[in-house]
Amino acid sequence: PYISRCTVCSGTQYTFARHSYSNDIPECPPNWERIWAGYSYLMVTGGGGVGGGQDLGSLGSCMENFFLPSFIECVGRGMCSYYVNNLDYWLAAKKDPIPGMFGMGRIYNGLDDIQNQGLSRCAVCAKKLPAKKRFL
Repeated sequence: PYISRCTVCSGTQYTFARHSYSNDIPECPPNWERIWAGYSYLMVTGGGGVGGGQDLGSLGSCMENFFLPSFIECVGRGMCSYYVNNLDYWLAAKKDPIPGMFGMGRIYNGLDDIQNQGLSRCAVCAKKLPAKKRFL
């Protein structure tokens, strides 16, 4: 439907992403507040050995929305496309007991099941700033 643009902002607060490895949104530590909650995103791969990943502590590893495909390439003159050989990797929710790797052997019925049961949830946390002291 549309292609969004992003803006990178810098600030004075410390921030990080926290992943639950479950369907539950993790809590931020004491004296930290949640900026947003989302789904744990790892990386995308493409043809010819290209791709990119995210450090799990970085804000980019916690995507507010779950989209497939997650990346669209625009090549100029308003022409944009996505490619079927691009693969998105999202962090799976660990369900006990599952033999082998996370998510292996589990069958999901459509994207709703994957989103609601199969993906790890995350939260982006920011350090609360101390209240400014006022001198009268």
